[in-house]
Amino acid sequence: MKKNNPVPSSPLQRTGRNKLKKKSKRRRKAWLTFLAFIFIAGSLSFIFRKELMMFGFDHVVAPTVEGTLKNSYVPLSNNKDEAEDASINLDKSPPFSLLLLGTDQRGKENGLSDSIIYTVVRPKDNKVLFISVPRDSYTRIVGAEEVKGARKNTKINAAHSYGGAQMSVDTVEHLLDAPVNYYATINFSGLVEVVDAIGGVELPVTKVIENKNPAHEKLRIEPNKPIYSGKEALMYVRYREDSDFKRTERQRIFLKAVLDRMKNISNIANIKEIMGVAGDNFKTNMRAELMLDLAKKIIFESGAPQISSHMLQGTDKRTDQWYYILDEQDVQSTHDLIELWLNPDTAAGELIAEDREG
Repeated sequence: MKKNNPVPSSPLQRTGRNKLKKKSKRRRKAWLTFLAFIFIAGSLSFIFRKELMMFGFDHVVAPTVEGTLKNSYVPLSNNKDEAEDASINLDKSPPFSLLLLGTDQRGKENGLSDSIIYTVVRPKDNKVLFISVPRDSYTRIVGAEEVKGARKNTKINAAHSYGGAQMSVDTVEHLLDAPVNYYATINFSGLVEVVDAIGGVELPVTKVIENKNPAHEKLRIEPNKPIYSGKEALMYVRYREDSDFKRTERQRIFLKAVLDRMKNISNIANIKEIMGVAGDNFKTNMRAELMLDLAKKIIFESGAPQISSHMLQGTDKRTDQWYYILDEQDVQSTHDLIELWLNPDTAAGELIAEDREG
């Protein structure tokens, strides 16, 4: 039997096949080039992710939230010149103090300061000192004589209700014999919204926290949850049926939890929304530029600061009402501690100490 010989291809057919081969090669080359680009870009993004995020923070995030931060700016009567704040270089900045106030402000009333924390920040060392001042501390209220019906000596939390942040700052400065460079207040409604905006916080709740005294506001927090909402976080910092020592400790734990949570990439991208939520609930005499520099340093450069803490010591005493009578010797030693932290010549090694609680 005769074998069928293949029909020889024409020059036109050969040309077509060659074109298809060349086109296929070009496609494979293009895909390989694209994949190589994706690999290189991905690798560079991973290697330089910090630099890229810092670029985004500087050129996208910061400009969009600066206006909101400026709206929160409320100076004190003795506030420093704006240029002095704006020129601060945190890498070379000396230590400074910040009074943190958590208030129950409603409407146009100032409200009581339920949380009072005198803070020393040492940017170069990435260290922070928290001095908790119990809200029931009996002390002189500076400026109360100028307010009708105000008591000159009473619980320190009344200072804010009499004269807002200014009177709180003046009173704390007098009590501790130490300067307050800046203050920041947030009312508890704002706290709830901010915590929810960052997706909640992690809190070390290992057993049920619940108010059982019928005279106190009703609250209950379930233990061992991975994340706690803003409402639960507020209950956590306000619960007071164990002791003031534990209460002030919870306030500091909460602050650290918020700092840790803010480093989450999604929260960095949502800073504009978070600041918008804070809105009128947040007031400070810190300039927007300084706050943004602090945020950038914590998030990208130094990480969460090393925190040392102390609560003013004293004893409970009832006269016309319950007061916390401060121990004068402890107040003096706390003043000395603050001076040590505020001194730029103090070596970082001298600042390492166990938290002084109760």
